[in-house]
Amino acid sequence: MEEAGIPTTQISLIKEHTQIINPPRALWVPFDLGRPLGMPNDAGFQIRVLKHALRLLEVKSGPVLEDFPEDTPDMKSMTDQVLQVACPVNFNTKKEPLSSTQRLLESFSLEFSQMKTWHDLALSKTNRTTTGVSGFSPEASLAFITAFVKGENQNVLDASLADSLRMVAEDIKAFYLEGLAAQPGQPTNSKSLADWFWGETYAALVINEVRKISLTRDSDMMKLLGRLLLIPRNQMHRFL
Repeated sequence: MEEAGIPTTQISLIKEHTQIINPPRALWVPFDLGRPLGMPNDAGFQIRVLKHALRLLEVKSGPVLEDFPEDTPDMKSMTDQVLQVACPVNFNTKKEPLSSTQRLLESFSLEFSQMKTWHDLALSKTNRTTTGVSGFSPEASLAFITAFVKGENQNVLDASLADSLRMVAEDIKAFYLEGLAAQPGQPTNSKSLADWFWGETYAALVINEVRKISLTRDSDMMKLLGRLLLIPRNQMHRFL
């Protein structure tokens, strides 16, 4: 398109990817994955993001990569206040030190089955879900990620495996957050929800095991998965 004289611009959620791809024009935004325009239902903020990205079309030649100068409004409010997520499932990740991978996976399986009750309730209320990008059912996602941590699906090609693991991790996160949303009075800001998932669930610990295993692989795709694509940078301090 650029060679045909049609200028292009884009919004980037992972700066490292954009620096490697090196597109003609890009705007990096410091938002959660899946929210390139920020929080839902905030039209004014979303328009500012879009206008900033479109203004890059005025740049005659690139590549140019600019940083969006604002956090989402919910992130600003969290600077002074962190809301407590009250989930009906008691995960107790901090109270029960894990002695083995098997114990972790057993705890994850129990947690997942408890969460399914609330996810089913969420489905009955909204009749929609954002899970399923991996093509797996929730139960199949559980089985797939568990098998990887146990070393049972090592014969899958690394490129396909990296993509599948990334999407399964996203499905599991969505499964938990949708189940949480079935309870009235829960905070909806992204920081509180992210802090709950990454800080209070066995699912997050299992995803971290996937991250650690991926970093040991020779494949560039698997190493990229472990470095950037599983756990947000602002949550990595929990696992170091």
